[in-house]
Parts: sequence; structure tokens; C-alpha cells
Amino acid sequence: MCFSISAVNPSRLWPLLILSSACGSSDPAASADGGATPDPDASLAALNASDMPIAGLSAADVVKFNSGDALFGLPFRGPDGLGPLFIRTSCVACHQEGARGPGMVQKMAVVEADGVTPAADQSALRYGHTERSGLAAGAATPIAPPADANVKVTTRVGPPVLGRGYIEAVDDAELERLEAAQALRTDGIHGTIGHSVFASVPNPDPAYGSFTQGQTITGKFGLKSRIATIDDFTADAFQGDMGMTSPMRPDELANPDGLTDDMHAGVDLEQEHIDRIAFYVRRIAIPLRAGLTDAGKALFEQTACAACHVPTLRTRASYPIPQLAGIDAPIYTDLLLHDMGDALADGNTDGGATSSSWRTAPLIGLRFTRNYLHDSRAHSVTEAVLAHDGEARGAVQAFQALSPDDQRTLIEFVEAL
Repeated sequence: MCFSISAVNPSRLWPLLILSSACGSSDPAASADGGATPDPDASLAALNASDMPIAGLSAADVVKFNSGDALFGLPFRGPDGLGPLFIRTSCVACHQEGARGPGMVQKMAVVEADGVTPAADQSALRYGHTERSGLAAGAATPIAPPADANVKVTTRVGPPVLGRGYIEAVDDAELERLEAAQALRTDGIHGTIGHSVFASVPNPDPAYGSFTQGQTITGKFGLKSRIATIDDFTADAFQGDMGMTSPMRPDELANPDGLTDDMHAGVDLEQEHIDRIAFYVRRIAIPLRAGLTDAGKALFEQTACAACHVPTLRTRASYPIPQLAGIDAPIYTDLLLHDMGDALADGNTDGGATSSSWRTAPLIGLRFTRNYLHDSRAHSVTEAVLAHDGEARGAVQAFQALSPDDQRTLIEFVEAL
């Protein structure tokens, strides 16, 4: 195994090499589609694993998966290029074991008196809509919310990265099909495709998407669908969360101290680093699901939960990972933006979204989650359901109309995802 990563002292990589060689291979109990109830003989360890490679990878690909996993957990320091401002020092700080959190970020927006509508004038947020309190490389001034009553501050918890290769593989035609079908619904559920501007320098390898800077793209990633591909998601996170630049995102973000570089001169990470992380994320399996019942599935459909949390979407046959190409991906999302009501509005638009619209969250790995919604305000699935509003109001009312036993059956179904 060979690393060529300029930001990291070679001596720091030896523990990663040892870790990579010691990691296990793809678990045969992990089904290719991630959706089936596991075989009774599947080990408890496999059932509870949340960060495993998809089944069917070659031995060489499992080694590459494990090396990417190790890099995902690597914390960065000032000499590596951390900062000047940052939120967290590693990927795993926001996506522990590939799952949700524990890291979070504070977002801010200037809103009108209703607390929902973004104000036309956002100039009070000179350095953007994200709070960055970590300081490195001589930075002395964090980006913090100004003392302005019109600035709304909200929280976003790092979403899971489990099964994200399945999401990237979904055919864009599926989103167009669902958008058209939902436009004809009479219950108010009218999702829209998220569009935003591609902000990165294109990856020299166009296998997973060929875009140009400034091009309007279909977003599948980000809580408001502003990112198109996993490599762009990776480069954006390094730049925005850690202040680590790469060939895809070569510029330091503007900061109050006017610093244009950090303790690592020039671009901090080579493209190889982005590609290794992306290789790993693309191949993280959907964890095994146990306890899914036909009764729960029927109630999931009856209450219209399945209208937005669509159980499966078809992936494109040309997706470069054969195990994920041309399959029905069990991701439980339509990947569309939906108006979730004023109570969940955060004032941010993230490209083409509105203040109160959010991309339908994939229901993946919920067995490993104890807090729900984008900001973890819900401490149970029931609380999360009841917090839905806007387009989902009818689904909430349908849930409330169920008998207590049926409510429990439905909740147990969702918890098993």
C-alpha cells in the first residue's frame, strides 16, 4: 500500500498502515442490497456493525477501503494545513463509525421578522453562514454570529455516511420520475429536485460525474441537496469543516484576519487523499436490517411515510461500482426537497432550497441513532414524526389516527431501518 499525501508527516501514517492490514474483509452476511433480514446464523458482530464494506469487493478493494477508513479517522494539526479557521479536526469527529454525529455545526442567517424568511440583505454575515470557532495558523478571530436580533442561529448534526454510494448511484431519471409523480398528488406532498451550482474544480477522473465550475447540477448530498458527488462532498467538507484545501477546493475560505494560507504552504491535500476518502465512503454498506415486519411496512405505506421515504430507488446501470449498478437501492428517500414547515426552518437556502425545505433524509442505520432530524431536536422516532409539518402534515395526522398498537408497530419498523 502506498500513500502520497503531502499534508501528513510520513511517520504518522505507519499506525494507519498497520490498522489497514489488520482490518477485516467484507462480511459475507452483509447482503448486497442491505435491505434483507439477516440470516439467523449471522453473527451478532456483523448485525451490529455500522461501518463495513459492501459485499463482493475484491481483496485489493477491501484493502483500499480500510486505508480510506483509516484516513477518515485521521486528525489534522496546524502543520498539516488545519485552519486558519476550522470546526472539527477529522472526518470521524462528525461521522463516528460512519454514523450520525457526534460533531455538529452552527449555521446562521439573517431573517425577516417572521423568523423564517431569509432577508434580502445578508451582508451582516460577511464571512458566510457557518460559525467557525477553531483557530490555527495564527488566526485570532473566529467567525461567530453578530450581535444582531435578526440573525437566526441553528444547529446541524453531521449526517451518516452509511450507504452513500447507493445514493450517488441513483439514476437522475428516478428523481425526475418522482418529482413528476408527486406533482400530481392531492395530499400536498410535492417534492422538487434540488439544484445548486457546482463549486469545485472538477476531479481529473470524471468516472463519477463530469461537471464544470459554475454548472447547475442535481444535488443528492447535503441536508439541502447542494452537493452532487461524493468526491465533491469530501473536498467541500475538508475545506469548510477543517480548513484543509485540495486541488478540487484550492482556496482558503475568507476569514476576519484576512489570512490566505496556513502553516502548510499552498494546497494542503493531494487529490489522492480526496479520492481515497471517496473510495471508502462510496463502498460503505447499508447496515444489516433486522426486525422489519410486513405489518410495519404496510403501515409505513398507509400513512404516506413511503411517499417521501421511498423504500427503493433504481441505480444507473453505468455506475462504476458493479455491486451498486443497476439495482434497487433500499435507501428510504426520494432525494427530493420538501417544505417541512416553519418550525424546522433555519433561514438558509444552500443553493436552490428554501428556508423550510429539506432533502428527505435517507432512513439508513437508524438502529445506531438516538437523536433525529437535522439538529437532533427529536429524542425518539415518535418525536421526529410529530415534528414533521408542511408537506408532511397529512402523514403526521395519519400516524396520530393509528391505534397505539399500530403506532408502536410502525415506530419499531422505522427503528429497525
